[in-house]
Parts: sequence; C-alpha cells; structure tokens
Amino acid sequence: MAHGHKSDEKIVYVGDSRVIKKTQEQRLIPRDYSAYPGKSEAFIPNFLLKEWMVGVVVLVGMLVLVMSDPAPLGYPADPKNTAFIPMPDWYFLFMYQLLKYPYTSGDYVVLGAVVVPGLLFGGLLLAPFLDTGKERRFYRRPIASSLMILSLIACTYLTYTSWSHYQLELKEKNIIPEHIKREEEMHANKGGAAAGNGAKNDTKKASIVAADDPAAAIYAKATCLACHGAQLKGMPASGVPALLGVGDTHTKEDIMGIIKNGKGNMPAMYKPNIDKGLTDADIDKLADWLSKQKTQ
Repeated sequence: MAHGHKSDEKIVYVGDSRVIKKTQEQRLIPRDYSAYPGKSEAFIPNFLLKEWMVGVVVLVGMLVLVMSDPAPLGYPADPKNTAFIPMPDWYFLFMYQLLKYPYTSGDYVVLGAVVVPGLLFGGLLLAPFLDTGKERRFYRRPIASSLMILSLIACTYLTYTSWSHYQLELKEKNIIPEHIKREEEMHANKGGAAAGNGAKNDTKKASIVAADDPAAAIYAKATCLACHGAQLKGMPASGVPALLGVGDTHTKEDIMGIIKNGKGNMPAMYKPNIDKGLTDADIDKLADWLSKQKTQ
C-alpha cells in the first residue's frame, strides 16, 4: 500500500509485493502440456496414433518387399544329407561359436548352453536394478560402460569368427549352401520356362545309355548305387549329383580318378568297391560305362 505523512490520508492498496516461495515438491511437478499451446500434445491418443501410423507404413513396406522378392529357402530336411552344415541365424552366431570351445562343449556343454547365457541375459535384465546411479554420461560410469564395451567386443569377435569358419568349411568341402543353390535353381527354372519346350526335350534326352550292358549289372553291385540311385538320378537335395549325362563332362580317365581319389564330399571309393567283391576289371568296365552316359 502507499500513504503520505498525514494521519487522515486515505489508504490506497496498489498490490501485494510479497513473493510466494515455492516448495521443493512444487518445483518438481512439471507443467502440463496445455501450458505450451502449439508446442506439445497429449501422448494418448495424439502422439501414439502418429507412431502407429508410421509403424503401419513401415510394416506394409516390408510386406510388399517380402512378397515381391521372397527369401529363398533351403531344401526339406534330409537326415541322410551329411554334406549339410547347420548354421543358426546371424544374431545367434556368437553363441554357436561359444559352444565350439573346449570348456563350453563336450562334458561342459551345460556350462556353455545354460550357465553362461543365463548369466549374460540375467545380468542384462538386472542391470536397471543394479546400476541405480543418476549419472548418465558413460565416462562417469566406468563399471557399466566397461561391461557394455567388453560384451560388444566379445559378441562381435565370436560372430565374425563363426562366420569365417563357416565360409572356410564351405570352401574346403566344395559345398554350395542350400539357399543359394535353390535360388539358382529358381532362376534356372524361370529361364527354362521362357525357353519353352527346349528344356523339356533336353530332360527327355537324359536317360540311361546302354542299360543292357554287363557294366550296368556291375553298377548294381557297386557302392555308387547307395547315393546315385538305380536310375542314376542322384539326390540333388542332398548335394549328390546325377550320373545321367556325366559323360558330357567327364572322360573314362576322369571318372576312374574320382573313384580312386574322391571329389568334394565323396571319398575315395576304389577300396570299398574291392571290399564288396568287385575286381579291377569290373571297376574299369564301370568307369567306361559311366563315361558313355551322355545326353546326346
């Protein structure tokens, strides 16, 4: 209020100059979003609806991509296929590699398959409850940051090592992964369909040559029959090639060399055939007969 020195002067109130002190609790309560018109919005439903719409657009885009260019699948599971190398998805490669080491496999497989993953994922779940510090800068949290960096380095190293070993094994055994082989077959089938009846005629030409030859009876006794079949069609799903048309690319000497030395996943089969009762002359006749298996 304001007043002069006269006792009979009228008192006039012009305002309250007192400053209200906010308590600690009042300071911690944030303003409502309505205090910032045009700069904020309600989380439900406004903000959440926008996030949903973005999610729907991304999902539809992924569905269109998958339907337009589907990922190639491998062949149906075949327990007889010894050439198949099982591999997990990329995000489990580090665990796959971990199980190859001496102290996490064999007698210690429980340690590698249950204990170590349990500690890792359990620690990850408990991290918010164990690390309750208010510091957010990573260099001010040495223990948590060191564990995180160490985990990233370990996972990266194990993943890279696992993939490198897999590629090396494919190269050494001359194996083409099933999903790649099947994709190539899909493209080949599309090309064959475009070519029309030409491909069908070529397929018909691939038949057993000189089926009444005495060497055909020798083939029925040989170890070749177990994998390549009585009709020489092989097992493509298991990586065993057909012998129909083998004479187009291999001479008698080539075939004899494969029988004696093996090729790819096929071991040397000369001695096993001798053990089955075949003679050197029989194997020579067999190689000569196989070299006659041509498509034309």
